Amino acid sequence: MLDRLRRRLFWTPRQKFLTLFVALALVAGLGGYGLSRYLAPEDRSCAPGVARPSGSTECVGVNGTGHDFRVPSLTAVTAAIGRENASLKDGEYATVALLLPITAADHGTQVKILRELQGAHAYQYRANHESNSETPKIRLVLANTGNRNAHWRTVVDRLTAMTGAPDRLRAVSGVATSSGEVRDAVTALTGAGIAVVGTTITADDLANGPGRDRYPGLARVSPTNGDEADALAHFGKVDAARAILVQDSRTGDHYIDTLRSAFAASLKGAPYEPQLYTSPADNTQEGTTANTFRQITHLICDTRAETVFFAGRHTQLRQFINALGARGCTERSFTVLTGDEGSYLGTDDKLDRTVLGKRLTVRYAALAHPDAWQPAPGRPVPATGGSTVAYRTFLTDIARADPKPVPLHDGQAIVAYDAMATAVHAIRQATPADAPYPALADVGTQWPQVKGSLRVQGASGWICLDNHGNPYNKAVPIVELAPDGTQRFVQIAWPRGTPPATSCLPPKKD
Repeated sequence: MLDRLRRRLFWTPRQKFLTLFVALALVAGLGGYGLSRYLAPEDRSCAPGVARPSGSTECVGVNGTGHDFRVPSLTAVTAAIGRENASLKDGEYATVALLLPITAADHGTQVKILRELQGAHAYQYRANHESNSETPKIRLVLANTGNRNAHWRTVVDRLTAMTGAPDRLRAVSGVATSSGEVRDAVTALTGAGIAVVGTTITADDLANGPGRDRYPGLARVSPTNGDEADALAHFGKVDAARAILVQDSRTGDHYIDTLRSAFAASLKGAPYEPQLYTSPADNTQEGTTANTFRQITHLICDTRAETVFFAGRHTQLRQFINALGARGCTERSFTVLTGDEGSYLGTDDKLDRTVLGKRLTVRYAALAHPDAWQPAPGRPVPATGGSTVAYRTFLTDIARADPKPVPLHDGQAIVAYDAMATAVHAIRQATPADAPYPALADVGTQWPQVKGSLRVQGASGWICLDNHGNPYNKAVPIVELAPDGTQRFVQIAWPRGTPPATSCLPPKKD
């Protein structure tokens, strides 16, 4: 009786219709929501100015609000940069961008990028708080070109659109690898009238020179590979008759190409042809070159060589050192000399450090070292070419910018600090007395005047630029990899053989 009453009360024809209508509406609504979610474009944004390109998981773009590009090791320093930028008022600043492969996959490059950000931020803080209120103040933004700089074009297009208000981009620093992608990025930036300050680019063909100013507005704070090779030659007094060159046969990498040429020029008259290997297309990968190096060490044992010049990137350098440590002729002593890529070996866990010191010495031409301008017993600081005061100022700034001790032995933070100092110097020198910031075109024209008494007192040494934006006779620390893993400073070498004169004025070139 009760059931019949419920059916009559609750399941009348009208109620059945209403129930069906509500059910259909609910299904349609859910279906519509699902369809709209399916058809709507995917949100690939990471932060203001940063997004994931199609087919990529990397966060690529330009940001100055503190975004860490999803790289946890960078969170502290990017947050500090964001806080400093947030303290600036619109109209009182010019912007400097750090162009780097921030989401690089290999560990060595990740460490290098962290140090570059720490060094650049340290000078940003000095420029804004410790420079007698000079103007304009400096806003620092991070420009991530992605792993192996694969997305450089997207980022460069964004930077060229930032030269007007409110950003007023006036210089790009970072620019840290001598690769084809970086060359193309520098070409596009300087072609757009933006001044560029390279930190650790050393390739001779990624530079301007007499009759070949291909990158108008480009300056560098690091010596070229040619200057590194000259400094090594003056330091080591190598006998070419007892030297051999091991070189990568792969072309297109500007660091390798120019280092190979520089070493070959310093070994004219050597009795042995170069020993060749071919690195993988991605030379941060292991590939099969370790097998080749095992064979090359046999051939080196067949020579009278005592010094081995190595022209290649750090992954292959580590493989070669490991192979040479396991050579058959262990009774003989060898010294390996290479370029600044040797600095990566300090953090390379795959390097067999037990072979160092056992009749095997590894030295490289560094771009900077924390002991280079610190006096020590039996090792006085050179009277010119740099100063203890400039280096100690850097130590104060880096400690203020980051409460945790920043490792300095790879030189990356020091060089990034100096590059930022050089960019800020040009921006402020180009700013008219009656203007809050300089015209875009005027910043890159300052480089020929950065010399003499207008030089930059860099933490890595004096930065005296020639008329083409290249450092003249820049200090080159020679560093040795010690068995305990430390990167031990040996002495400063000079591309011209001796330190620069007090005037630090580059000579006329024919």
